[in-house]
Amino acid sequence: MSGVIDIKVPDIGDFKEVPVIEIFVKPGDKVKAEDPLVALESDKATMEVPSPRDGVVKSVVVKVGDKVSEGAVIVQFVGAGAEQAEARPVVSAPPSPVSAPAGVAEVRVPDIGDFKDVPVIEIFVKPGDSVKAEDPLIALESDKATMEVPAPLSGTVREIKVKTGDKVSEGAIILLLATSDTSAAASSVAPSPVAPSSAPAAAPVAHPGGVDEKAFALAYAGPAVRKLARELAADLGKIRGSGNHGRILREDVEAFIKGGAAAAKPQAAAASGSGVGGIDLLPWPKIDFAKFGPVERKELGRIKKISAANLHRNWVVIPHVTTHDEADITDLEQFRVKMNKELEKSGVKLSLLPFMVKAAVCTLKKFPEFNASLDGDTLVYKNYWHIGFAADTPNGLMVPVIRDADKKSVPEIAKEMNELAKLAREGKIKPDQMQGGTFSISSLGGIGGIYFTPIINAPEVAIMGVCKGHWKQHSADGKTWASRLTLPLSLSWDHRVIDGAAAARFNVHFANVLADLRRVLF
Repeated sequence: MSGVIDIKVPDIGDFKEVPVIEIFVKPGDKVKAEDPLVALESDKATMEVPSPRDGVVKSVVVKVGDKVSEGAVIVQFVGAGAEQAEARPVVSAPPSPVSAPAGVAEVRVPDIGDFKDVPVIEIFVKPGDSVKAEDPLIALESDKATMEVPAPLSGTVREIKVKTGDKVSEGAIILLLATSDTSAAASSVAPSPVAPSSAPAAAPVAHPGGVDEKAFALAYAGPAVRKLARELAADLGKIRGSGNHGRILREDVEAFIKGGAAAAKPQAAAASGSGVGGIDLLPWPKIDFAKFGPVERKELGRIKKISAANLHRNWVVIPHVTTHDEADITDLEQFRVKMNKELEKSGVKLSLLPFMVKAAVCTLKKFPEFNASLDGDTLVYKNYWHIGFAADTPNGLMVPVIRDADKKSVPEIAKEMNELAKLAREGKIKPDQMQGGTFSISSLGGIGGIYFTPIINAPEVAIMGVCKGHWKQHSADGKTWASRLTLPLSLSWDHRVIDGAAAARFNVHFANVLADLRRVLF
């Protein structure tokens, strides 16, 4: 096509069929070289595909949920005169009635109150997907309120009529759903209005907390929040929502689990004079900070947003306990300095972290439950030792993984760590380089501190936090004292899998290995 330039997915390593999770541009947008066009994601790694040149977007070829590989066209630019490019159409009112084929239902935006032209911020399905009633289809957002539109019935997605960024109102067609329900065939179906008194009824599900299923079904909450409530054994019928019109949000469910019903029902608690510890817990305050002085607002980067969501989930779902201890690393530090002099010509420089990786493998072999993961009610023991390490990057926290650390020497681990950390800082790390970890180490040794509580990197069950070593007086017999280089250790562990005695033994063994690395041989 004359005057049209195809922008393709660049080299992304050996990865194929990587999902598109976000689209940053729309037709008519002017972009500069290096501006992000789309974001791709696999597991915990996210890569933004930048524009290779300046241009104006003619069309976006992909949509959220599509899977792409190297060479796939994602965006088309127009050449000269691009400033006249047609703007992206906006679906701002219910489209004209469409005759759906037999056995196909038009799913429309339900009653969303007085809101009009609400943007579509996420699409959870793609053509060919099988969905059940109540499964989320799309997410809409107005200001800070988000609403997921659920499927009104089970079926297979035939065609999606909207894309991320479109603006929709009540009655707008969002997708066509092939269904065996003859009553829905060739008809328009809207999910039940999202309101406490008319939410779609859910089929009874066994619930460990003794849930009032009728109240659960009528609760004013979206499918994702309902699913979270099921997973956390939270009774939606007992939770008061803090969202628009009393809608139950994810944070309401998490607050309920953390602090009980009083934490999630601030108004009821205030009325009764009850609360947690005598204090009524209220929704997060909304404050105009600019009233008090100059402010600057900066949007969180994609990696930080993902990290925040993962960390929040891990903190809420995993019952964390942190056990602190100390390791005498005086001899190890002397050995490290000596080895760095010997390795000077090789270009490899040893920090303390590679030694901690070897100590972790040694200790994990002795305490295998720390190298396991929960799968429902089953504990999966892993017979491999892939150690993740927290890397601080300009885009946020990332956790590269040293695979098969048991088979690598300390210099080999050090070299690989340096390479992975560099890739992470440059935003070039590949998804598989951050997958499969069995245990993680978070080191603040180069900065400072004494102790902290690292958050477990699910689905792992433990993480070792390390702070800066300091000199401290030690005595083996209480009579003779000597100054020794001491390393603070902070082990966070999942109390569903590990108990306090095992955690204390793990810390002691880890510290003993660092004190005398010859123990790795045993």
